[in-house]
Amino acid sequence: MDIFILIQEIKTHLTSGFDKVDEWFDKDEKTLNFQPSNGGWTVHQILEHIYLTNFFLLILIEKGSKKAMRNYLNLDLQSEIENYSFSKENFGRIGEYGAFEWIRPEHMEPQGKLSLSEIRNLITQQYHQCLLYLNTMKNGEGVLCKTTMTVNGLGKINVYEYIYFLSLHAQRHLTQMKNNELETIKN
Repeated sequence: MDIFILIQEIKTHLTSGFDKVDEWFDKDEKTLNFQPSNGGWTVHQILEHIYLTNFFLLILIEKGSKKAMRNYLNLDLQSEIENYSFSKENFGRIGEYGAFEWIRPEHMEPQGKLSLSEIRNLITQQYHQCLLYLNTMKNGEGVLCKTTMTVNGLGKINVYEYIYFLSLHAQRHLTQMKNNELETIKN
């Protein structure tokens, strides 16, 4: 496995996803606040949910990043990289809206306490945090720490995979926001 290619692919996915999420902040008020007929969240609420989910995932990513860098002192990084394989197939469904039931914790539900500009600033900061972690672990150190991810039975995943998961989660909600927008147009 070429770890440098993997890191670059995750950066590219992250950048593309965050850029697409950011475009939603410029939508008109009707689109941002439209309540879909299925009783789902408005685009504003979805954006807040993306921020909240990122917030809690970044706590795990930060801890994992620190542990991975500590593990670097005691583990054989080259051996770990040589024995590592990244399976995108295991993660594919994470980015697909409605692909499986996702029961999110209550603390990741939008509360409506943040303005769109606050959410946008926070999500931009989160994007930069992810890039910082990828740059800090630029030589493959992210494979040296695994944490359990229960969503869709992923199991133990490393820090790079957590960042990829975060990016896929946003991608999942891009579809949901597009669905809202299409329904807005029909009404």
